[in-house]
Amino acid sequence: MHTLLEPEARAPRGPTQPPRMFAFGDVLAPEASMNTHDAGLSERALSDLTLKLASTVYDFTTEWAAERLHLPLQFVEEILTQLGREAMLETLGQVTPFSHRYAISGRGVERSRRLMEICGYIGPAPVSLEAYKAMLTWQIARFPVVHPRDAQASLSDLVLEDECKRLSGLALSSGRSLFLHGPAGNGKTSIGRLLHRALEGELWIPYAIEVDGNILRVFDTLCHQVADLPQGGAGNVDRRWVRIRRPLIVAGGELTIDALDLTYSPTLRYYDVPLHMKANGGIFLIDDFGRQRVEPRELLNRWIMPLEYQVDNLSLRTGQQIQVPFLQTVVIATNLDPADVTDSAFLRRIGYRVHVDSPTPERYAEIFESHAARRGLSVPAGLIKRLIARHDTENRELRSCDPHDLIDRVVDLCRFKDQSPELNDETVEVAWTGYFGKINSRDFPKLRRLRDERP
Repeated sequence: MHTLLEPEARAPRGPTQPPRMFAFGDVLAPEASMNTHDAGLSERALSDLTLKLASTVYDFTTEWAAERLHLPLQFVEEILTQLGREAMLETLGQVTPFSHRYAISGRGVERSRRLMEICGYIGPAPVSLEAYKAMLTWQIARFPVVHPRDAQASLSDLVLEDECKRLSGLALSSGRSLFLHGPAGNGKTSIGRLLHRALEGELWIPYAIEVDGNILRVFDTLCHQVADLPQGGAGNVDRRWVRIRRPLIVAGGELTIDALDLTYSPTLRYYDVPLHMKANGGIFLIDDFGRQRVEPRELLNRWIMPLEYQVDNLSLRTGQQIQVPFLQTVVIATNLDPADVTDSAFLRRIGYRVHVDSPTPERYAEIFESHAARRGLSVPAGLIKRLIARHDTENRELRSCDPHDLIDRVVDLCRFKDQSPELNDETVEVAWTGYFGKINSRDFPKLRRLRDERP
């Protein structure tokens, strides 16, 4: 027997409570709804969705419809029976005591066409916006606290200053935002990605949300990783919710201001929620901040209120606004001068700021030796010292990514020559030339000036 759990003292803010939960194994799951009241949706919304589904096939069974709507069999049979009373469906015969075979009627076809012109969504039944808010907040309150050892372990692949690890861990543990800045190639993006390792627990999110007849698609196979459920007991789960690994969503230079609001598809006639809403409960990494196809300050203004109040306002195409939770750790990484891409009002709302500087010669050597060991290679005496000297001779700044990239190119070379990987002056020379080329990047401005001055 499964234990039903009502929301307790740690229930979310607001009048709406999350669904009834039950435990099987070590997982808490939402209990399947057996009527429209418990489902939090109107009878009309569910019957319209079912009718649109029926219009996609010649005939179908109750089991088939229940599987695609992610609703209990008996609940779907009641919806289908009511559609039959309304002459939208024809009953072709009985399959089991709680299942029949149906076909859409001519009247049903006409109505489904009108419904599709309004909203083309066909899929798992949605949940209400209020249920999504309550469920998300309730789950986040129950997540394990991120301890310093968790953050340290997540960043173990990187050789960083202790202060950088400490502040990054504090941001993740507190749920506050993290602003990483400093020269390119020193691990800012890697920090944002690797911190995700420290997030324990899974998250229930809905396939879709219904708002006044509009459908907002939440679950995205490109962004979310489905988590396994224990064997047995899954039949009692409200399958409108899907259990995922806490998300890591990365947005780079392709990010636009429009991508931070609901995206309406005129073809499908429903909405896709923005990336930061898909990142709720996890990490939203904005990489290469300041290089998006939009002015940095326009993006800053878009984030100020959500960072302050942990809610965001999204707009439907009718102009109606809805309020959704903004509950994730935002990590912003830039190699531009913060003074050029931020202002004091924005920085005041950032939880933690970390300068990820270029490595010292000692840290460069530690990074090199660490990555070589990870690749199963030994480092000849004096090799790292000669590399550091060559950086200085060619007027190149030390970067934390260089040891990884040089060693990986040595491995590429040895594989190409069908040899066992080996670090030596010869293989490193080829890797150096293939990585840096013959021209120092610091000479680019000079070369451009000479080109422009050419008669």
